[in-house]
Amino acid sequence: MTEVTRSCVVVGASISGLLAARELAAAGWRVVVLDKGRGVGGRMATRRLENGTFDHGAQFFTVRGDRFGRLVQEWSGEGVVEEWSRGFADAEGRQNEDGHPRYRGSRGMSSVADHLARGLDVRTGERVVDVRYRDKTWEARTEAGSRVAGTALLLTAPVPQSLALFEGSSALSEEARQRLAEISYSPCLALMALIDGPTGVPEPGGIQIKGEPLDWIGDNQRKGISEAPAITIHAGPEWSRENFESEEALVAASLLAFAAEQVATDLPSRVLQTSLVRWRYSWVTQPHPEPCFVASGDPPLLFAGDAFGPSKVEGAALSGLAAADRLSTAVD
Repeated sequence: MTEVTRSCVVVGASISGLLAARELAAAGWRVVVLDKGRGVGGRMATRRLENGTFDHGAQFFTVRGDRFGRLVQEWSGEGVVEEWSRGFADAEGRQNEDGHPRYRGSRGMSSVADHLARGLDVRTGERVVDVRYRDKTWEARTEAGSRVAGTALLLTAPVPQSLALFEGSSALSEEARQRLAEISYSPCLALMALIDGPTGVPEPGGIQIKGEPLDWIGDNQRKGISEAPAITIHAGPEWSRENFESEEALVAASLLAFAAEQVATDLPSRVLQTSLVRWRYSWVTQPHPEPCFVASGDPPLLFAGDAFGPSKVEGAALSGLAAADRLSTAVD
């Protein structure tokens, strides 16, 4: 594969896909990133309701390793991320500070993805419906009918969604399918609620419950990203699974009642507006042990994301970088 022919289609504009795309583009590859969403970032998601701003997916991230640490230091210097806290209140209201920084995007978690997407050929609102390999080229076809081709294919969406692109295709080996099918996830129901007045969430703006029926309550105003009082409530994985298909109004009422018990305020009576997000693939419960998965070296077909190697934001970032490393090494 010569430099002229080095090209890659990346499916998924998460931190994994965007970091991989940036690395490849810097090495001279032609890269196109496709994502079904209206914006970039995947579960590093920020949304507005009226004058409220909500992080409704990943709430923060930490740094454990040098490679990701160098990136975060760079982002911090550019005003993309800020340290939020060094711990949160727990379910009993105790402050648990361990001295380890928790970072947030400067304008919400999607700030990181917005920054990474600059200068890249990123096409949002493009749902990929199938991929195929022919004439030494991978081709991704979107729901709108567009076709994007490259000599390499990198899939960073949740693995069940990526596997669905190969239904009825022999482009993915049975061994690869079986190994990828071992990866599993739990869902999360995330409620955004605009509040008329204080939320009752203590400083620095988060209660990390890690239980059932609630996992997290966050105050986005105290977090520093929202003009108005705005809370994010994450249900626990089991409650989310049991109620995933329930009517939005019922889910919202239940989560607000649970949160009100936790913060000892009359939250339900002061809610101005709500919106529910159903994250089907939120927590990775069974990851793949390696930071990325090479399903095929020739033709290059790789899988990456937060389900590969260490999970969470840092793991997802390192997975994208590992995929770019593997692709660059394979064609050098």
